[in-house]
Amino acid sequence: MSTQHGADAEVVDPDYPVTPVPLHARKSLFSMAVVLLGFTVFTPTMLAGASLGTAFTFGDLLWVILAGSAILGGYVAVLGYIGARTGLTTVVMARYTLGTKGSKLASVLLGGTQIGWYGVIIGTIGALTAQALEWDSWAAEAAVMIAASALMCLTACYGYRGMYWVSLVSTPLILLLAVWVVQRSLDEVGGWSGLFDAEPQASMSIAVAITTVVGTFVSAGTQAPNWTRFSRSGRDAVIASALGFLIGNGLMILFGAVGAITFGQGDFVLVLYELGLVGWGLFLLFGNLWKSNADTAYAFGVAGAELFHRPSKIPFVVGGSVIGTVLALAGVHEHLVDYLVLLGIFIPPLGGVIIGDWVARWRAGMPEGAPLPALHLGNLGVYAVASVLAWSSDHFEIGIPPVIGIVAAVLLVLVVGRRTSDRDSVTAG
Repeated sequence: MSTQHGADAEVVDPDYPVTPVPLHARKSLFSMAVVLLGFTVFTPTMLAGASLGTAFTFGDLLWVILAGSAILGGYVAVLGYIGARTGLTTVVMARYTLGTKGSKLASVLLGGTQIGWYGVIIGTIGALTAQALEWDSWAAEAAVMIAASALMCLTACYGYRGMYWVSLVSTPLILLLAVWVVQRSLDEVGGWSGLFDAEPQASMSIAVAITTVVGTFVSAGTQAPNWTRFSRSGRDAVIASALGFLIGNGLMILFGAVGAITFGQGDFVLVLYELGLVGWGLFLLFGNLWKSNADTAYAFGVAGAELFHRPSKIPFVVGGSVIGTVLALAGVHEHLVDYLVLLGIFIPPLGGVIIGDWVARWRAGMPEGAPLPALHLGNLGVYAVASVLAWSSDHFEIGIPPVIGIVAAVLLVLVVGRRTSDRDSVTAG
């Protein structure tokens, strides 16, 4: 565990965005599980499940979801464990791994991606609300976007506490509603036997399918330490990460696949619209995206605090929310998804470098005040090579890109990281 050196007295923000979370501020396993489940029980994930549902028999589909979710859950659990042991966010851990200036790459990558996702979700809320209420007015749609963004921004400003209470109330209701819709889907298709008898209507390779499952939350999962640093133990962090990213995310993909097989529509919001349950559809839409996007705003808030070395996340939560809302009003949700998927290739290697470097050098802790280089050239080089390998995997359709990026980064750091000497780094000042 990292030492505090009086950090508690200096911290302005009670969420400790740039300092270790002290023991007295740690949360229970139940609290951690609620927050991470609230993060991953995310209706847009169902669209990924919909793409899989029509490409495989139901039996093969279950194996694909299990394999992809196990990879994602395992990766996030390791990062979550490190977050609990150090008490630090992902971007602050990057200072120890990439150097005090090299960590800015992590802040820009992770914070920028989350601002983009924030804009996509705000735009989605406006578009689906307008569709449900049959609005033709862009001004009315824009008003929904602005109001929703303000609510999510406020929740994120309250930090861990705000996200916990929103997740505690909305996640069980959303899961119950999702289970009910699955039951309606089974009635439509003739029960479980009907699902297993359904023939694929499209084709997709196993590698692409598993990449799709892993890619749904691998970028956000790289930032799991933002929340697991509040865990009382590494064990609690691992359990909560598995519940959120293996079980929660896997269920949402499964729900989307079932919806695609039975209704031809993977998003339960639109399924509820088709069933004439517009009110419940809007509840699911707002309840689900409210908590998930508050987590997103929190993530770019702590990234901004690290990037500019400020003790409070709130100015960056507000600023990022404004930028994300402007992007949404400009229609970015209709064009940004491919870009974000591409970032999904380049972000997992960052998590792999952090994992490998922690194993190689920091298992005893990441103490405050430790002398750190401005740029850790060895680890930055490893990140670059692992990213190229992940991109090549995607470009040439060989293997599973996120997995290749993570594994290559971990192995390369373990091989060369121990041999990195002071002459390989550019020291500060």
